This record gives sequence, structure tokens and C-alpha cells, in this order.
Amino acid sequence: QVRLVESGGGLVQPGGSLTLSCTASGFTFSNAIMRWFRQVPGKEREFVAAISGSGRIPNYDNSVQGRFTISRDNTKNMVYLRMNSLKPEDTALYLCHYNDGVQPYFGQGTQVTVSS
Repeated sequence: QVRLVESGGGLVQPGGSLTLSCTASGFTFSNAIMRWFRQVPGKEREFVAAISGSGRIPNYDNSVQGRFTISRDNTKNMVYLRMNSLKPEDTALYLCHYNDGVQPYFGQGTQVTVSS
């Protein structure tokens, strides 16, 4: 079955950096568009970034463009999110996402807190 496991979150000061990782299993990873979403309690889950199966085509929400970088390693079935210049408004639960054309799958998430 599809499984997505995120890691790498934590507490960081404004302006700092973190790299999130997502380990995927249960599907053909190299064919899959992978995405990162984030969620704050009381708000809708929002799209952060996506990457094509080949890794050549990234896509970002305007709020993170220029600060975040999505990448993947198809030999390890992993997708990453490098986050630079973090702001307090980036505080959220970050979730890895895959859609098999029938339903979306999310991991359990990793918490990122940006605070001084």
C-alpha cells in the first residue's frame, strides 16, 4: 500500500533553514508527481510545491517561490523540501502528497515552527 513518511521538521528562528524529507513506498515513485502541502490548525491545507517524476519540472506557490526548493532522488524514493529564509508564517504541519488518479495520499506530516 502507499506509504509516505515525512521527517526533518523542528523549531527554527526566523531567517533560518530546514530540509524536510519524505520517504515513499507502495507505488512507482519515478512516475509520480510529488507534492508538499502544509496545514495550520483552523485553516485549509495549502499547496507548497510540486515536482515532476523526472525532477526536471518544479512548481511553487507564490508564497514560497525563491525561498523553498523541491527536489527528489528516484534511486531512494525520496522527495525533499529545502526551506530557506523561513518566516513565522511558514509555521505549519508539512505533508508529503501523492495522487494515484483515484485518491490523494498524505503522510502524517512533520511540524515546522518558525519562532524566535
